[in-house]
Amino acid sequence: MDKLVLGIIGGVGPLATMLLGETIVRRTKAFSDQEHMHFIIDNDTRIPDRTAFILDQTQASPLPFMAEDAQKLVNAGAERIVIPCNTAHYFYDELQKETKVPILHMIRETAKKAKQLQAKRVGILATTGTLSSNLYQEALVQEGLEPVVPDEALQKRLMSIIYDHVKAGKMISKSVWQPIEDEMKKAACDYIILGCTELSVVNRSLALDNRYIDALVVLAERAIESCGYELAD
Repeated sequence: MDKLVLGIIGGVGPLATMLLGETIVRRTKAFSDQEHMHFIIDNDTRIPDRTAFILDQTQASPLPFMAEDAQKLVNAGAERIVIPCNTAHYFYDELQKETKVPILHMIRETAKKAKQLQAKRVGILATTGTLSSNLYQEALVQEGLEPVVPDEALQKRLMSIIYDHVKAGKMISKSVWQPIEDEMKKAACDYIILGCTELSVVNRSLALDNRYIDALVVLAERAIESCGYELAD
């Protein structure tokens, strides 16, 4: 397979975008600069908050910004596109219609990964926007898996971690994260999806165990393979 150029619609959020780029580099089988993937990042921090729009559609829509960014990436030579934001996949179908090149679907790929791991009961840690749109729930059910979502109190705590800590540039301690993990264990989840790329930043900081399926890592690996590169051992 020919090597393809990857485009990344970034800025959603900025730190997660940079983490995706680093993860792609680290997960690609390469022994020199020239053997790594050619990818283009548009770190567009103008894109309005995805959850804000999903919960209140009088807010500014992210779709026009993402469509503009996708076109810029295609014009620059991108042959595949990824978006390191789970919630942004609420707009996936409309965005793909407006974009000439394939956009990898982060959520569907993550559900497939859970299936490959022989998961049965899968916890979903994601923004309220992602959960309210049922993106992960539907993807997991399609794979024959049982989705488990946090209760209202736990979801409020999780949103604080995402917005008040990671997006605000604050570090997360294990003690802050532990109540999240404890509640998902009580819910008898055999795997837990980190379905928000800000939570991938938490994973990077805390080195969470292999019960967690990191959607950003899944996206990075699928991007590598779909662009004709091999995964590192």
